[in-house]
Amino acid sequence: MFFHDRFDAGRQLATRLRRYAGRDNVIVLALPRGGVPVGYEAAQALDAPLDVFLVRKLGVPGHEELAMGAIASGGVVVLNEEVTNALTISDEIIAEAVEQERRELARRERAYRGDRPPPEVRDRIAILVDDGLATGSSMRAAISALDKLKPGRVVVAVPVGAAQTCSELCSRADEVVCPRQPEPFFAVGPWYEDFTQTTDQEVRDLLRLPAARQETTASAAGHA
Repeated sequence: MFFHDRFDAGRQLATRLRRYAGRDNVIVLALPRGGVPVGYEAAQALDAPLDVFLVRKLGVPGHEELAMGAIASGGVVVLNEEVTNALTISDEIIAEAVEQERRELARRERAYRGDRPPPEVRDRIAILVDDGLATGSSMRAAISALDKLKPGRVVVAVPVGAAQTCSELCSRADEVVCPRQPEPFFAVGPWYEDFTQTTDQEVRDLLRLPAARQETTASAAGHA
């Protein structure tokens, strides 16, 4: 195990992102739910705003822990063709999974963001954060969706990941920061002492904390 929990992982990851600290064109986008505690610590260390970037894994029916792809905000669907072909998963089954996860994606948009508009990322340095990378399906979907928003730079940042996945993502993102790439790598959870599932309420609470800090800073600047 490398990390006590996701907050510890975020603090360790932040040390590898120091060159982005204090820059007003940086935004940290965390993949819910597990990426939010990691992203919270990174955003605090970099003095950068934090928001969520919603992605849902498409699990193989009956074996949901195995990703056959992912979807993201903006209607992006990314399929892992190695999995779908190997298991001969039909287009109908894929379509059903996509529709189901789209409903959950919409629910989470409302639950996490409420009435707040999506983050403005055009021409900014967008740091995509998750708690780890296994197959990378969710992160690939996030990158594809984010590209439509025309960021200036896309940085993928995770505390731990499979070496092959991190290497593959280098061709999709401008930079991949993954300080721990153990071999063999089968899943993210074993590298954490506490890998308890992050709840929706915890996500909402963490998103509010940086927002409150930023509002306080802006108010103080206005009265200076």
